[in-house]
Amino acid sequence: GIFIPLIVVNCIILARAESFASKNPVINSMADGLGMGMGFTLSLVLMSTIREILGTGKLLVAKDFGFAGFKLFNEAFAAKIMISPPGGFITFGLLMALINYISQRREARANGR
Repeated sequence: GIFIPLIVVNCIILARAESFASKNPVINSMADGLGMGMGFTLSLVLMSTIREILGTGKLLVAKDFGFAGFKLFNEAFAAKIMISPPGGFITFGLLMALINYISQRREARANGR
């Protein structure tokens, strides 16, 4: 089920926070926790937004509340795999590739290439 992966992710986040907090003052630990929380939230929102747009062709779909969302393109062109679990891995891989590409370009510019 889904519970084991959720527990593992929770343990990773808590272990990282504990490792930082044990070596730093309280204010720095609080700032680190806030920054990490905002970073995780931003990454989840970015991934879910990309997946929803590519998987449904819409943004902010909330059928339970009677809101159909903003249609960005025809549903016939939507990649339904993006709303399934493999879509999460595809999105994560593409985002990591983009981050690596940007990092390499910055490094090349810094080295004058």
